[in-house]
Amino acid sequence: MNAMDDAVHVHLDAETIAAERPGDHKSELRLWLRLLTCTTLIETGIRRRLREHFAVTLPRFDLMAQLDRAPSGMTLGELSRRMMVSNGNITGLVDRLAARKLLMRRPSPNDRRVQLVTLTAQGRKAFRAMARANADWIADIFAGLAPADIECLMRLLAKAKASARDAVARGAPAHHGAR
Repeated sequence: MNAMDDAVHVHLDAETIAAERPGDHKSELRLWLRLLTCTTLIETGIRRRLREHFAVTLPRFDLMAQLDRAPSGMTLGELSRRMMVSNGNITGLVDRLAARKLLMRRPSPNDRRVQLVTLTAQGRKAFRAMARANADWIADIFAGLAPADIECLMRLLAKAKASARDAVARGAPAHHGAR
């Protein structure tokens, strides 16, 4: 293989590599790689668009989405649990959004040691503009699918989600050694 072949091979996604050697992979692995590839493509596009159009990261957008659904505010701990990230990550996101005057902190009326975080009016307006644009971007990403295709995928993905949830609840199967 020459240098050009190496360069081309490096840029192939895992799904393509698995498809090149179908005998080496179970259909379940190929399905996982297809789902991962789709997720990565979509997430990369959304991250780029949020950065270019709104100078915001996806985690900041996600935090603002949580707060938009909770007009009375949320604690840092609640945000951490909902977003499944550490309190330290939430604190950094809150600090950066507060510096831009997109959210504010205030002591909880029940426990003054706990801070409630809410969107400011400016933050709510900014988030709603981002959310509208994001919905348009998502619609554009899936524009190649007919409504019936989307319904079929939703049913199949619901089954896949239930299967994954069941498998996680059961725990990983024991490793039986190399084949």
